[in-house]
Amino acid sequence: MVQRQATSLRRRGPRPLSQRQRRILEFIDTFAEDKGYAPSIRDIVKGCSISSTSVVDYNLRILEREGHLRRDAEVSRGIVRLGQQRRDKLAVPLMGQIAAGQPIPVPAADTWSSLGSVETMEVPRELARGHSDAFALRVKGTSMIDALINDGDIVLMQAAQSASDGDMVAVWLKDEQEVTLKKIFYEGNRVRLQPANSQMQPIYTRPENVEVQGKVLGVIRQM
Repeated sequence: MVQRQATSLRRRGPRPLSQRQRRILEFIDTFAEDKGYAPSIRDIVKGCSISSTSVVDYNLRILEREGHLRRDAEVSRGIVRLGQQRRDKLAVPLMGQIAAGQPIPVPAADTWSSLGSVETMEVPRELARGHSDAFALRVKGTSMIDALINDGDIVLMQAAQSASDGDMVAVWLKDEQEVTLKKIFYEGNRVRLQPANSQMQPIYTRPENVEVQGKVLGVIRQM
């Protein structure tokens, strides 16, 4: 029985990282690249806006246990990264699908951040344009095909709560409890969500029904 349980634990694999843990790893990588040495716990507290050294220590212990780093208690600034990602790549959460046609149901807006722990993917750092809150969504549908975004492509998004006319955004439609990818235009007492496909009609709705979730930073096309 004990051997069977041990085998089960070995097959379970590494746990998904939380958003805070991914941010700590990113800060460690950036700090080491800029300074030439590892950050201290207090550097991480300040750089990641964390409340206390004990919170940092707790997350570092998890990261060490999961094989992302090693700490040497006998060495000042003794954090050593293991399996460090390429410097030109950034790990971002892949938060499921978004419609680029008719809207499709997704979890409520306040649960989006929790989906980031499900899966991550590496993207070119320049595509994220320095945004540490970037996330990715897989496109379902062809309403943005004239903007060179096709079914199955991945859009890299910047978390945002507002947008300007013409921005390509992920929009939460509150009444419908659905989300869609469109260009947004504010037209007085209505909002136009415009597809980039001449065969499809725009969606018109009330401003108070619209909640911007993010703006498109770039597209990763699938062959």
